[in-house]
Amino acid sequence: MDPQETLPIDPEAIRGFWEFLSSEGAMLMREAMRPWTIYQIAIVVGLFLLAWTLRAALQPRYAEWLRARDNWPKWRLRIGLIVQRRMRMILFVAMIWVVYLVMKELTWNSRTVLLRVVANLSTAWLFIAFATRMIANPALGVVVRYGAWTWATLSILGWTDETQATLESLAVTIGETRLSVWLILKAIVVMAIMLALARMMTGASAASIQRNKDISPSMQVLAVKVLQVVLFGSAFFIALKSVGVDLTGLAVLSGAIGVGLGFGLQKVVSNLVSGIIILLDKSIKPGDVISLGETFGWIESLGARYVSVVTRDGKEYLIPNEDLITGQVVNWSHSNDFVRLDIYFGTSYHDDPHKVRKIAIEAAKGVERVLTFKPPVCHVVGFGDSSVDFILRFWITDPTGGLTNIRGNVYLALWDAFQENGISIPFPQREVRVLNDRPEAADKTLMAGAD
Repeated sequence: MDPQETLPIDPEAIRGFWEFLSSEGAMLMREAMRPWTIYQIAIVVGLFLLAWTLRAALQPRYAEWLRARDNWPKWRLRIGLIVQRRMRMILFVAMIWVVYLVMKELTWNSRTVLLRVVANLSTAWLFIAFATRMIANPALGVVVRYGAWTWATLSILGWTDETQATLESLAVTIGETRLSVWLILKAIVVMAIMLALARMMTGASAASIQRNKDISPSMQVLAVKVLQVVLFGSAFFIALKSVGVDLTGLAVLSGAIGVGLGFGLQKVVSNLVSGIIILLDKSIKPGDVISLGETFGWIESLGARYVSVVTRDGKEYLIPNEDLITGQVVNWSHSNDFVRLDIYFGTSYHDDPHKVRKIAIEAAKGVERVLTFKPPVCHVVGFGDSSVDFILRFWITDPTGGLTNIRGNVYLALWDAFQENGISIPFPQREVRVLNDRPEAADKTLMAGAD
């Protein structure tokens, strides 16, 4: 076997690229020694210092003007902030293009080559800086910024073909697939662009769906999640297809992986399916107040694997979707927001029960959050050992405001009303009787038994 066939790198391509860089470097050195090149470098440095000075003078005034634009939308304020941070480069690009166009009319084109190259490079950098600032992910923004800047520099200098040929020569062959550095870089760039577009489309579509009041909250969550899966999955496969990756083998591999995941991740898959069922049957939705075992709170969000439930004490429980499907869940606000609460109390047998019922109902009506169009009711439920037992039932519509506190407020209202009307709340009493036996007789009996 020829040793050259096993090498993933083409030595001839590397040698050619090195010779190209050497020739280009020699030519740049010769150009740099010419007087007009030195003059152009001096002009570039002078314009940069002038832009620095103008930025120092103009930026404070611009910042003060921008702070006064508090009625602008966020996207416009964001662009204004980017302009403030890139003011020096904006001034430099504007001035160097003016100088280049003027000198192009006054002198030969060969004496403005460096100015044209610097103007193009600075313009490309400014455009790329503005474009990548719109990327929300900082790490992705840095990668895209410097990658685009590198490619723009190679394009402006005319080195793209030689660079591409060299990157194509750096390759590894696996079976019938040939992976080169150029193919990997192109795949990364296309993937980043497609994912960024998918993210923008998902964000815009999600905002539009959430503004639609005709769609229930649970269906909004389901629609957004389906849209995310479709867009990001499409972006992934389109990016792979665009760089020439054969998706046939990937389909077979994904099928085998799916079978393995089905056996190994049964709980995860069960939670995912349960989450879809919850979204489809609308049994619970964000904002509902539920009870599951000893957990009582309102649903903060519906996830693919779990439901976030926030309790009154600020704790956030992540309940698996499967538990909500298989367990008994109390949804306090499933079909409507009306919630009935019951409290128990007792009064003395000396008090008129008819009067107690009226006083209890009026007291409950005066408590905030207790509904008056669904009036409270009070009934006698039994005759206890030391009291007549009553039940007071009332309705509320805001269980997220708490249940214990509203019960406590109704109890306080009953206490105040009973105090004003002379109604007594009894408590158990016990009588202890001491038998009249003489201690001496008891001692003699014990001694006789001992003998």
